[in-house]
Amino acid sequence: MNKGITRRWLINGFGVIFILLIAFELTFAFLLRSYCYQRVETLLTDRAESLSELFRLYTDEPGFDFEKTARGFAENFTENETMELQIVSKDGRVILSSTGFAPGMSQAPEYAQAVSSEQHSAMWQGNAETGENIMAVTVPVFQADGSPYGAVRYVTSLSLVDRQIMTLVSLMIMVGLVTLILIMLSSSYFVSTIVHPLKEIGETAHTIAMGDYNARIEKTYNDEIGDLADTINYMAEEIAKSERMKNEFISTVSHELRTPLTAITGWSETMRQSGGQDREIMEKGLQVISGEARRLSGIVEELLDFSRLQSGRLELRMIPMDVLAELEETVLLFRERAAREGLTVDYIENIHLPPIIGDPARLKQVFIKVMDNAIKYSDPGGTVHVEARLIGSTIKIIVSDDGEGISAEALPYVKERFFRANASRPGSGIGLALADDIVKRHHGTLDIQSTEGVGTTVTIRLPVPKPSNERQTDND
Repeated sequence: MNKGITRRWLINGFGVIFILLIAFELTFAFLLRSYCYQRVETLLTDRAESLSELFRLYTDEPGFDFEKTARGFAENFTENETMELQIVSKDGRVILSSTGFAPGMSQAPEYAQAVSSEQHSAMWQGNAETGENIMAVTVPVFQADGSPYGAVRYVTSLSLVDRQIMTLVSLMIMVGLVTLILIMLSSSYFVSTIVHPLKEIGETAHTIAMGDYNARIEKTYNDEIGDLADTINYMAEEIAKSERMKNEFISTVSHELRTPLTAITGWSETMRQSGGQDREIMEKGLQVISGEARRLSGIVEELLDFSRLQSGRLELRMIPMDVLAELEETVLLFRERAAREGLTVDYIENIHLPPIIGDPARLKQVFIKVMDNAIKYSDPGGTVHVEARLIGSTIKIIVSDDGEGISAEALPYVKERFFRANASRPGSGIGLALADDIVKRHHGTLDIQSTEGVGTTVTIRLPVPKPSNERQTDND
């Protein structure tokens, strides 16, 4: 991870900055050179044009001699330390220099361009015959008929300018290097504040994956990495809680399966030992075996449904149905059991409920689970109230009891998978989770209100579809 992020930063971050800085340095050097050379050219042009104007003052005098006048200007030239004044003949040859030495170039390459250009001046920059980098500006001196007498040419060395340019460019390179170093140091620190926490997060996540759900990440920064640490810590807590509930679920299911299996095995042995002679024992044994087999089948079916729910394979067969018929069958199914356990089922009938779109078998499964819980968690002498009513476009089914209730701490979790509010009571802890999912897939809700020691009320709300004419009106 460290190498990967650092490498990407070097390539994508630091590399881009480095390239941009090089581009800036090159652009700066080019613009600086252009600016300095332009200033030198402007200076030479101004001096050449001034001298050309002086020549024009003499061209009107009788007996004007261009070469003699030019020699006078060259001999009186006092700026030989910074520039050189040259006189160019009309055929482009350099015939005279203010330095008194032979000119560094025998020809003025820019002379023809200066004569033909509208500005009557031209610049040339390059290496002299001595190899020195120079710049020259030529301005012609014309006769009255427009033909040239020759030209004045100012020449200066660019060595000093080049040295100044190199000095400034070197300074900028030093500034760029210092900038790169500062960027590298600050970025390295920044990358380390990402890499080190991510490394810790990766190690902790690996520890959690190996089964240590108590591992936690210390939150260092209040940013996205801090949020990631909080998320992984929360994930570890949820996994630990799910693992505990799963273990409890396995233990509970094992117990739930063992109980009917033990009863079936025990009564089978009893019936075998009786040899079929005692009819009362046979009848009792068959009754117990049948009941425990049904109980075992119910547990297995609930586990299969839970497996389908986990894998997303729990299918619903949605058809128009009478929800009241399924509720009444469930009430009839539990009335006898409630009577055996000393409970009363108070059912308020409602014959005016409209049909809904739903899966009859799955909704009946929900009603059975809710009724089963109401009876299971009620004490003898209690009453289970069941009522169905239509409120607006919603069918509201209410099942309430006056049993032991659910504690305030446990109430928010009763619909979670594997959770059991009372571990002493039989149950797998997946029934309500399954029922809640079925109701949600019917676009309804399953709400539970409970007070410990007072009782529990379960409210199921199922939507009633609009009549076809109303749906047509809505679409219009």
